[in-house]
Amino acid sequence: MRVRPLARNVRSAAMAVIRSRVPAVAGVLLAVTVAGWPGVASAQSLRGGKGAMAEQYRQAQIHDFTKLRDPSHVHRFVELGLLVPLKGNRDYRLHDVSFPYAREEVRLFVERLARQYRLACGEQLVVTSLTRPVSHQPGNSSEDSVHPMGMAVDLRYSTTRACRVWLENEVLLPLERQGALQATLEFRPLHYHIAVYPRQYAQYVAQLESRQADVAEATAQGESGASHAPPTHHTVRSGDSLWGIARSYGTTVDKLKAANNLRSSRIYAGQRLQLPVGA
Repeated sequence: MRVRPLARNVRSAAMAVIRSRVPAVAGVLLAVTVAGWPGVASAQSLRGGKGAMAEQYRQAQIHDFTKLRDPSHVHRFVELGLLVPLKGNRDYRLHDVSFPYAREEVRLFVERLARQYRLACGEQLVVTSLTRPVSHQPGNSSEDSVHPMGMAVDLRYSTTRACRVWLENEVLLPLERQGALQATLEFRPLHYHIAVYPRQYAQYVAQLESRQADVAEATAQGESGASHAPPTHHTVRSGDSLWGIARSYGTTVDKLKAANNLRSSRIYAGQRLQLPVGA
């Protein structure tokens, strides 16, 4: 999978068409039409490139993922439970996917995204590629492609501009900033290539669900008339410190550490801390 910077792709594939028809916007964003598809201005971080491919491959190595050689290798991983099937549902469908399997976290990503995508856009998300063994990689693919490791998914480029803007600005870019995945807008053919970083994405979901649980608990307390009951737990968020948490609840770091059997002041996002009695 060879990915060129956005500007270079535009020049090589469509400059003759767009030079007289599509202007640059504020010198930063460029709306283009490539191979008949209506374009949408894409953010810098969706441009991909060799550096992006290298980082995706590095993440695969960190996760100790194996590059699958052929179909029998893929099916062996399915039997071992290392890859799981994606079957589609009312929110998403698979189109011309030869091997409808991926890592568990990739399936989690697709199913969560598809549900939100259909609610936001009113259309199904379309998956065009998942795990792809080395024997079935296209001729122009990069040796650093993570499709053979089962941690990548390709999504169809929607003809609806509002859907593309939502997908890029509300999901892909924020999750890139979270370090949970890396997304690239590819041009041959035009689609989104997304490498999901399993551990990081799973941690992100755990944090999100923990916050949702806190909100639900607070709502339930309010409805039961117990809204003035003191909190008993704190869910650690990115940037939190023991000192800051202790100060917020009117307690001390030592009491906080004692209540949670902490030997050091190290905490991590998503961690649920017991608050000292009387905090």
